[in-house]
Amino acid sequence: MSIWLRILPYIAAVALVAGALFGAYHHGVTVTDAKWQGEWNARDTRDATAKTANEAAERTKEQARQLSVNKAIQDGQKIIDQATADAAAARAAADGLRGAADALANRLAASEASDNSCTSAASKAAARAAMVLADVLKRADQRAGDLAEAADQARARGMTCEQAYDGLGR
Repeated sequence: MSIWLRILPYIAAVALVAGALFGAYHHGVTVTDAKWQGEWNARDTRDATAKTANEAAERTKEQARQLSVNKAIQDGQKIIDQATADAAAARAAADGLRGAADALANRLAASEASDNSCTSAASKAAARAAMVLADVLKRADQRAGDLAEAADQARARGMTCEQAYDGLGR
């Protein structure tokens, strides 16, 4: 036992030194972890601030684009409404033209039918031809009006789409 008593102070000293070294190491790890945790928290805060600022900037851009698109749609709707009104006015004018063509064909038929009976058959054929031509004129005018209305509206819609697209590019 005497050997144990002689080396016991050395073992205690080594244990104390080992404990002190472990305590110093643990303190260093704790300090380093705290330092890195502080840097990570600061980075996370910067990231969150940047994200918020970026979202606000993008939201502002999106709202400006939407306002631009809404204005283009309103302007386009005005153009489409004007095209529809112009088509209605043209239709009314065309109705007058068609009525005049019908009246002319009817007058021609009436005047031809009251002539000499020899020429009555030829007159009826001429009157029938005039009525067919009047009908062809009415149908051609109606179709032209329909196509013009469709073309005007397609142009207005195309311009609206182009304005909306250009507004998104800004």
